[in-house]
Amino acid sequence: MTNTENLKHLDDAQFASYLATETGKRLVELRKELVSRGFYGWDLKDAGDAMAQEFLMSQLREHRPNDAVLSEEATDSAARLSADRVWIIDPLDGTQEFSEPERQDWAVHVALWQRDETNNGDLIAGAVSLPAIELTLSTNPPHVPPEKLDRPPRLVTSRTRTPREAVIVANALGCDAMRLGSAGAKAMSVVLGECDIYLHSGGQHQWDSAAPVAVARAAGFFTSRIDGSPLIYNDSDTWLPDLIICRADLAESVLAALHKSAR
Repeated sequence: MTNTENLKHLDDAQFASYLATETGKRLVELRKELVSRGFYGWDLKDAGDAMAQEFLMSQLREHRPNDAVLSEEATDSAARLSADRVWIIDPLDGTQEFSEPERQDWAVHVALWQRDETNNGDLIAGAVSLPAIELTLSTNPPHVPPEKLDRPPRLVTSRTRTPREAVIVANALGCDAMRLGSAGAKAMSVVLGECDIYLHSGGQHQWDSAAPVAVARAAGFFTSRIDGSPLIYNDSDTWLPDLIICRADLAESVLAALHKSAR
């Protein structure tokens, strides 16, 4: 484990990686312990959410005390809107998958938004941990995607629903389809080269996509809303219902298919 003295020397991306990784380790141990005691379902979900939130907030309070935080597991505060730096976190993304002990498709999201000289701002650092496979992807160093494979594009969608827009893109580009749980797991399947397109519509919040988008951008992937407009973070409304994360060479075709269907 990184000791307190060493943490002082971490840059924001390294600190995000530390937070996501250490939270993930604790979640793996917590799930193992609770399952051994016969706990499943909502007991796992609630315990995982609470423990991850508590650990992340304790670390942020200690090591980044002047920064604001937007978290899925805490009441939002308007103070973040005037802050220069805001950590956007999802302590446990994919609680349903976490509550199913055999599943690996859940994640921890940690991202940092920072105001710029124009008084706007953007994501400047982030990390997504996939604790069940002991992997954390970060903005620094960015992940180097594998070579493009000679196969039809793969589009990843939710386990439980397939957005209309995903069907449109899959048909237009001749995609094969995959299904995974958490938003972080789906986004990282693209970054890792297991899939090529992640398209979501119908409901998400800023914490669902901030860290995955930061990591994907750093690795050279295309990100946007499904209408092609930018993804805006630290907005007053936490609702950010749709996104695209895909290989850069597919972005034009994806957006063209969606634009054509909207006419």
